[in-house]
Amino acid sequence: MDDQSFLGRRLDRAAAPLAVGDLLVLLTFLTLGTLRHSSVAFLTDRPAYLLGVWAPFVIGWAIVAPLVGAYSAGAAETAKSSVPLVVRSWVPAAAVGLALRAVAFRGGAAPAFAVVVVVTGTVALGGWRALYFRLRR
Repeated sequence: MDDQSFLGRRLDRAAAPLAVGDLLVLLTFLTLGTLRHSSVAFLTDRPAYLLGVWAPFVIGWAIVAPLVGAYSAGAAETAKSSVPLVVRSWVPAAAVGLALRAVAFRGGAAPAFAVVVVVTGTVALGGWRALYFRLRR
């Protein structure tokens, strides 16, 4: 019998660089998206504004990614295993983030916005992981 917990099998120390990179990519693409609809001056005058943009998606990511295995031993081995795991994690994490955004945070979850978040997040997170493994060789 395996004495590791469900979550213990889904979190591997070797995946720590992926976790840091994923978070940076997530914050960057959400910030760039926000800048498409507001100015740097707007964000500078309202330093907490971005926290409200980031929070629902970071919460969604923190809930879903470990459950799916985005930081499992397999995720840390190759791009071939890591990229699909990050994509399979992002789609439901984005759904959680969109739901939180619609209910508990400022903003909404209009269908067009949902598509942009899912597609952009998939490309950004998958692209980052592919680049990580290419450069790591």
